[in-house]
Amino acid sequence: MAADLSQIVKAYDVRGVVPDQWDESLAELFGAAFAQVTGADAIVTGHDMRPSSPGLSRAFARGAAAQGVDVTEIGLCSTDQLYYASGALNLPGAMFTASHNPAQYNGIKMCRAGAAPVGQDTGLADIRELVERWSESGAPEPAATQGTITRRDTLEDYAAHLRSLVDLTSIRPLKVVVDAGNGMGGHTVPTVFAGLPLTLVPMYFELDGTFPNHEANPLDPANIVDLQKRVREEGADLGIAFDGDADRCFVVDEHGDPVSPSAITALVASRELARNGGKGTVIHNLITSWSVPEVVKENGGTPVRTRVGHSFIKAEMARTGAIFGGEHSAHYYFRDFWNADTGMLAALHVLAALGGQEGPLSGLVAQYDRYAGSGEINSTVDDQSARLAALKTAFESREGVTLDELDGLTVTAADWWFNVRPSNTEPLLRLNAEARDETTMAKVRDEVLSIIRG
Repeated sequence: MAADLSQIVKAYDVRGVVPDQWDESLAELFGAAFAQVTGADAIVTGHDMRPSSPGLSRAFARGAAAQGVDVTEIGLCSTDQLYYASGALNLPGAMFTASHNPAQYNGIKMCRAGAAPVGQDTGLADIRELVERWSESGAPEPAATQGTITRRDTLEDYAAHLRSLVDLTSIRPLKVVVDAGNGMGGHTVPTVFAGLPLTLVPMYFELDGTFPNHEANPLDPANIVDLQKRVREEGADLGIAFDGDADRCFVVDEHGDPVSPSAITALVASRELARNGGKGTVIHNLITSWSVPEVVKENGGTPVRTRVGHSFIKAEMARTGAIFGGEHSAHYYFRDFWNADTGMLAALHVLAALGGQEGPLSGLVAQYDRYAGSGEINSTVDDQSARLAALKTAFESREGVTLDELDGLTVTAADWWFNVRPSNTEPLLRLNAEARDETTMAKVRDEVLSIIRG
């Protein structure tokens, strides 16, 4: 019987429970399909610290090698380290991780040579079709000449590349607490930070894919409580939290207060524009703060607004030649990193900006954090379309208000805006609202929620 992959092949990656939804035999078919769809002679693979990752990764390599493809395994790595290998070696890549999902999950993030994304429209649908067919008819015929599987360590080269993109040589000494959440940050941070004028206070650096301390998802406030407390106890200059595969970073200031990812986007954008002579395009999605396009323009750049989701950001970066892109989910994309996302490079920019002046982080980011935001608020609804239509009806005739439907519904007035967009995978509507002051934001937020939940 053919495997039904509809539950595990998502818009941008493969993700599901092991072994209930997928296992090593399916991973081997994914490897063969990846080889055929990319048409590559060679690929690179890596994996995170989940118990199932080494076996799944090796099965994928076997499937690709059986099709005559040479496989370079870089072993334990962060997702952005796999992107580095794909870019530096100019090879398609596959990363075995389920990011911040619970321990029983695993997945594959795939890219073409140069870390170009593989999504539904760029090969993932074709890969799924082959795997479903072969799961019924049997694996494809092996190539006359099998590919080789070899190991290569890229950690030092990855760290050197990141440090070549940010000048940290003259920063003042800083004390930084890093919460790796038992994820891949525990593997990459010691090498990337080595030799820098930093006192590193490590938290949960032991690689453990069962996540014994907390979920490795720093966007959930519950998961940064330990970091906030430790920053205050240590009198540290800042704290940094990474997600499970260490491609996202989240920052807290010297008081342990969270720094908005929009403020980090604005800060890094200003630095990347300075590096590029005050010129360049910066991509931001439509739920980042008003402060992001403002800061980009103030620093000579051109802001470009996109839908939410890394495939849209990466496509727009490639189309416009953008130097940087940021999302409110704490994904940060760099032209000099093959347009791929790397939380580690964003973290280095924050350290360089903080260490290049004498004030505290809270003072530094205040200039980039100008408005009152609601954060993302999810509501379970019976009918997403009907609720969105009700919102449109409620706001479209109001004076001084504009509506657009680039991604869900965005309503903008002189002093506030909100966006409501449907989840692709759950019966949810996601609200983000922002205003020039807290009172206005709360009023807009509550009115929108009353319509959504009415």
